[in-house]
Amino acid sequence: MTPPLHLLWDGPENAAATVVLAHGAGAGMEHPFLAAVAAGLADAGLRVVRFEFPYQRDSRAGHRRAPDRLPVLRDCMREVVASCGPGRVVLMGKSMGGRVATTLADELGAAAVVVFGYPFHPPRKPEQLRTAHLEALRTPTLILQGARDPFGTRAEVDAYPLSAAITVRWFADGDHSLAPRKRSGHSAEAHLAAAIAAAAAFAQR
Repeated sequence: MTPPLHLLWDGPENAAATVVLAHGAGAGMEHPFLAAVAAGLADAGLRVVRFEFPYQRDSRAGHRRAPDRLPVLRDCMREVVASCGPGRVVLMGKSMGGRVATTLADELGAAAVVVFGYPFHPPRKPEQLRTAHLEALRTPTLILQGARDPFGTRAEVDAYPLSAAITVRWFADGDHSLAPRKRSGHSAEAHLAAAIAAAAAFAQR
């Protein structure tokens, strides 16, 4: 049996918006990347809730398994959004979590969506696109993407027919976590700080 839903809250309870922040496929809600994002958004005055999808809760309990299918992931995010109560909700996620958010944003009436590293396709499999629903997405969406992300490089993404509601912000030489190589002259810390600031501003517009 999957352990019950557990939520981590950051930021003021009386914030103008609540951010539902979802993890990626390979790490849970306490991963340093997600923790840094949650802290930065909270510092900007947003209420943030983190959670874990069922497979990750099982893994934490010692029953490691592969990520759930998309319908299970979607149901879990719906449950978390329902727990937030009334008010403005912004969906955010790292990679897989962001993909789930984009599939639910219109249905749930989210004010906005922010994705840290969208998985446009599996690495080295550019023909397996995960973009069909992005062509008709109506919710304002910000995708924060590394220019050399193996899940979708700038050259690839620029050719996709994405909805006009989607803005893609590129991070020079960034990988799937926005981190650049040292020789690029950029730093992972600076990229992440800029991404968090952009996410907070987008959520509060």
